[in-house]
Parts: sequence; C-alpha cells; structure tokens
Amino acid sequence: MHTETLKFINGNWKIKTEGPSLSKDADIVFTFGEREEFKDPESYSKLRSLYPNAHIIGCSSSGNVLNDSVSDAPMVATAVSFDSGSVKISVEDFSDKDDLKELSHRIVSKLPKEGLKHIFILSDGLSMNGSFLAEGANEAADNNISITGGLAGDGTAFEETWVIADEAAKQNRVVAVGFYGETVSVESGCFAGWDEFGILRKITRSKNNIVYEIDGLPALELYKKYLGEYADELPGSGLRFPFSIKKDADSNPVIRTILAVDEETQSLVFAGDVPEGYLARLMKTDTDGLIDGAESAAKRIDKTNTKSALGLVISCVGRRLVLKQLTDEELESIADTLGENVQLVGFYSYGELAPFSDKLMSCQLHNQTMTLTVIYEG
Repeated sequence: MHTETLKFINGNWKIKTEGPSLSKDADIVFTFGEREEFKDPESYSKLRSLYPNAHIIGCSSSGNVLNDSVSDAPMVATAVSFDSGSVKISVEDFSDKDDLKELSHRIVSKLPKEGLKHIFILSDGLSMNGSFLAEGANEAADNNISITGGLAGDGTAFEETWVIADEAAKQNRVVAVGFYGETVSVESGCFAGWDEFGILRKITRSKNNIVYEIDGLPALELYKKYLGEYADELPGSGLRFPFSIKKDADSNPVIRTILAVDEETQSLVFAGDVPEGYLARLMKTDTDGLIDGAESAAKRIDKTNTKSALGLVISCVGRRLVLKQLTDEELESIADTLGENVQLVGFYSYGELAPFSDKLMSCQLHNQTMTLTVIYEG
C-alpha cells in the first residue's frame, strides 16, 4: 500500500507527501472538509483532475484530521494505492419519505460479497437516523462482515452536511466502501472516555430518535435544568453533556448526542434511536478522560505488520469542544500507539459507526467516541 496526503490551500490542492505522485495509480481518495469549501464543486473537480482513475469519497466535518493533528486547511485528503487489494463503492440518495433501514440494507447489499473484508460507511449527518443505518447494514452483511464509519459534521452549526461519492458533494447521501483482497486486513477500535452522573432516569415517551418525556416530564425542560448556564447555548452545548442509554440494568450502554431541540414540543432530537422504556443517565468528562479514551481505542488495534497502512479516524465533535486546544493530544496519543507506519486521516463527526467491542462483529451507532479503522496490506 502507498499513500499520499494533500491539503486544500488558497483554492488549490497541494500534495504534502514527498516522492512521485500516485496520480493515475490511486485506487481511492478519502477527503474531509469544512462545509463551504467541501460543497463547492470546484474543490471536487480539482481533486478529480489529480486522481482521474480513483474513487473519491468523503464528507463535511467538524474538524479535519491529518496525521497527528487537526489540520488548519479547510479540506484534507489522502490518496491510497493498494499493491493487490481493491475497493468498490455503493451509493444511495434518500429523502424524508424513504425507509432508512431498508436503504442502508440496500447500499450494503449492492457491494459484491466475494473477497469482501470490511465495509466503511459515510452518511449525511443530519437527515440520517444512524441507528437505522447500522441496523440495515448489519442485516445486509449477515453480521459477519465488520462495518465502521461515521456521520458527516458541520462544525457546531447543525445546518447542512454533505457527502462526496465520485461526484461533487450532495446532501442526503450515503456511500459504502468495500475493501477486498486476500492481502487486506482491517482492524477497528472504539472507545469513549465519558463518565455517567446524576440519577438513572427512564425514557417515558419517545419516537425513534426524538425524546418527548423523561420520567414523565418534558425532556427539554428537564435537560435544561441539568445544563444550567449552558442551556442558553443549545443545541451546541448538548455536545458536552450526552446521554448514556441502555435497555435495562444488565445491558451494555451506548452514548447518544443531541443534534437539535424543539421548544414547541419540549423534545430532544438525537443522532440515533432512544427507545421508549430505556434507562438514561447524563454524562460528562474531562480532557484526561478523553485523551485516555482515544489511546484505549488505539490499543484495541491488533497491529498486523509495520508496512505502510491507512488509519481512518472518526471522533465526535463533542470531544473536540471539551478538549479545545488540547485536541491534538488526542490524535498524538493515537499516532504514538499505532506507529509511524499508519497514515491518519479523518474528521470530527456527528456520530460514529463501529462494533460495540472487538468481540462483536455487528456495528452500532455511537456518539462521543473515538473510532479507528486501520487498513493493512500484507
């Protein structure tokens, strides 16, 4: 495997890696960027001119990861050329009338199964219910192909998210990438680093990803009481105080982040499902907890070899808000753990897709986690 990195500077792509360009040899290019630059067709067409034969996929972000830091460039990219492995992509557009679980089942089903080693999915981060996305994808993969990915970001604006899949960026789009080949192996790691606080409460009225009542009280009213001075900064401040939810006392919890609030209905809108009857508790963290969590995610990667490898990094925007100027330390801890041979590229997201643990194949929607996907070629 060979990789090269690029930054979008002053309206043009600049290759930052030394040596001959991959150009016509690249199999796939991953690109992530701030909304305005990312949705501009010109930024895509300039990248396409550099890699005429490659698949180009990516999404808008809440921060662009390149190497061991958040890049100051509005867009970044990493081109990948496999020695003998290959990739294929599947794309679907959707509207609010579509069955999102069925759509996610279809997008995975369109990928050829022979030789398939891993599936990586990127989706619009505002219009997609991430829980439906995970459920449909797992069913189509028969829960025996590993799946990771994430939901596109838009800083802390929560206004528009965009996805590139072999053409200029579009909203309401999902793309799945299949990695193929006997020499290809894929490892993933996912970890949070958040702590629960307050009493355990019950979701007493909800529908899909919208929560109307908690313990019989209006959800937004109750949430604002917890947030105090941060309540005036919703929905952005909700990224600092996610919910831990679980089916019952003995179930594994998952984290859910608020994407929007509705003052009229006093409801909270989450990135994924929060089923009625589930138990919920608020969460908080500090910088040390998040940095340690990122390192824990990296330690779950079983290093296949020391050859050049690709590391796809997806971390929740809420983590970046808490870390602030220490955000690079989260990424540095990953780079130090994985090693210099792993080229990192990725983004800060509105949701992450990954197995709950390294013992389970099926993926789930997570929020507030650091999720890593490392592609090796032996």
